[in-house]
Amino acid sequence: MGRMTSSRSQLAPDPKHGSLLASKFVNCLMWDGKKSTALRVFYDALELIRTRVNDVEPIDVFTTAVENVKPDIEVRSKRVGGAAYQVPMQVSRSRQQSLAIRWLLIAVREKKGRPMHEKLADELIAAYNREGAAMARRENVHRMADANKAFAHFAW
Repeated sequence: MGRMTSSRSQLAPDPKHGSLLASKFVNCLMWDGKKSTALRVFYDALELIRTRVNDVEPIDVFTTAVENVKPDIEVRSKRVGGAAYQVPMQVSRSRQQSLAIRWLLIAVREKKGRPMHEKLADELIAAYNREGAAMARRENVHRMADANKAFAHFAW
């Protein structure tokens, strides 16, 4: 086992929507323990989404965005007799979620020069519509898995 974190059991739903996913996301968004800042960024992004996406609650846009980015399958390298193979594997539920969150945040942080909440709103709306950088990354992961299907019998 890797290092143990008690985050799962202690995760409190976020104050506004009572969503566990949202509070997890805010925790990953947070830098240097500045939770109030992270929360403000997140809620500002949701407000922006409210103005841009009609007839859908912003929190639902967010949830769907994360759902869309979740990978079903990924490649992991496995050594077999001196050669390292990229073996496609199913992704567990919790890993799907953390990957999706990580990819969204990486995508947002790569865009420079605009306020964080604007970039976040953009990326979430993009992912909600199944496009954008995080979505592209998921496609790449799926493509890799597809390309290496031949090695699937090494899965352990």
